[in-house]
Amino acid sequence: MITGSIVALVTPMHADGSVDWAGLERLLDMHLEANTAAIGAVGTTGESATLSVPEHCEVIKHCVKHIAGRMPIVAGTGSNSTWEAIELTRAGADAGADACLLVTPYYNRPTQRGLYEHFKAIAEAVAVPQILYNVPGRTSVDMINDTVVRLADLDNITGIKDATGDLARGRDLIERCGEAIAIYSGDDPTAMELILAGGHGNISVTSNVAPALMAELCRLALAGDRAGAQAINERLTALNKALFLEANPIPVKWALQHRGLIEEGIRLPLTVLDEQYHAAVVTAMEVAGV
Repeated sequence: MITGSIVALVTPMHADGSVDWAGLERLLDMHLEANTAAIGAVGTTGESATLSVPEHCEVIKHCVKHIAGRMPIVAGTGSNSTWEAIELTRAGADAGADACLLVTPYYNRPTQRGLYEHFKAIAEAVAVPQILYNVPGRTSVDMINDTVVRLADLDNITGIKDATGDLARGRDLIERCGEAIAIYSGDDPTAMELILAGGHGNISVTSNVAPALMAELCRLALAGDRAGAQAINERLTALNKALFLEANPIPVKWALQHRGLIEEGIRLPLTVLDEQYHAAVVTAMEVAGV
């Protein structure tokens, strides 16, 4: 069971939109140095929606090869097609990923029964540990806690990323299935409180920009040190907000480019952060001390 700060890693790109492999390695090295608990590759923040299947698989392979066992790799392999999700999850497992992250099927809006059968089919098809991912603000489908509890009985479903930001709901998940699977926050502003309530970590956008701070916040919260975690959380409050001034990963990629860590590359239909938001992102980074 992975605990702590798991970065929802961006996929660095050149100005023409091609993957920047050297930039990817720089980011991986940065997270190794910052004590990030695990790498989340090719999720929403990694622009999975606009990478081709071969690119998707190659980014996972590149992360696994470069990290070489020094930290876990969680590969984003979800899809709104069950068969495609099985294919991607099998590819992630074959590449050597330690676990796979599976978003709820977007756009086609399945029922709760459909969600259960979707994730059950993937779990039965591929033996790799699997983390569910519920983000209704992105997918227009909400997997209720009752469905998660049912899925927690499957052996290789080992966690859930709850990106609802609903702490009452998160606490209910912890109470009902926190011993069976890991409960991760997928919402940086509320992550500290969820971990203090018994959550296992945070799959984080903010960790891209402030990896050491997020790693320490999670470490302190897991240890039950509210005062220590709160002090860091306050430093990150403005940054957590600024990184969603436009759709993720637009602001976080701009912040990393501003810091000289990656090039200014992002794929359409996403565009580079609008100039009107630049000052707010820079100020938030200065407040955080990054």
